[in-house]
Amino acid sequence: MKIILTQEVSGLGAPGDIVEVKDGFGRNYLLPQGFAIAWTKGAEKQVTVIKRARSAREIRDLDHANEVKGQLEGLKVNLKARAGDGGRLFGSVTSAEIVDAVKASGGPVLDRRRLEVPGHIKSTGTYPVKIKLHPEVTASFNLNVVQG
Repeated sequence: MKIILTQEVSGLGAPGDIVEVKDGFGRNYLLPQGFAIAWTKGAEKQVTVIKRARSAREIRDLDHANEVKGQLEGLKVNLKARAGDGGRLFGSVTSAEIVDAVKASGGPVLDRRRLEVPGHIKSTGTYPVKIKLHPEVTASFNLNVVQG
């Protein structure tokens, strides 16, 4: 089955890529989840629009990814979250909140879908966070969750 990806799917491709997948994987997972659309000639023309939007927000090249990595790794990211007694949070920290905290700390604007958080963050403390900036570059930084 030939499909066009609308979101990044690890191990498969990036938005705008035209890929060949097994029928069941495409029909039962990728299409219903909104990760892809069925390939047609008209949909293939939309690929250029998807790729143009992706290039506007994506890391330009390997050098730029390394520059952003250096900027992230020298950053102290603090996130204030509502917590009860003993540091237990009301809810959990989301990837969107982490991206906002990085931006508030003076860091670059990041794509929340590329964050790799170790499990659910449900208490105050320091957590290692990784982000895949480029297929060859992964940056990591510490997220300090404080009661606030």
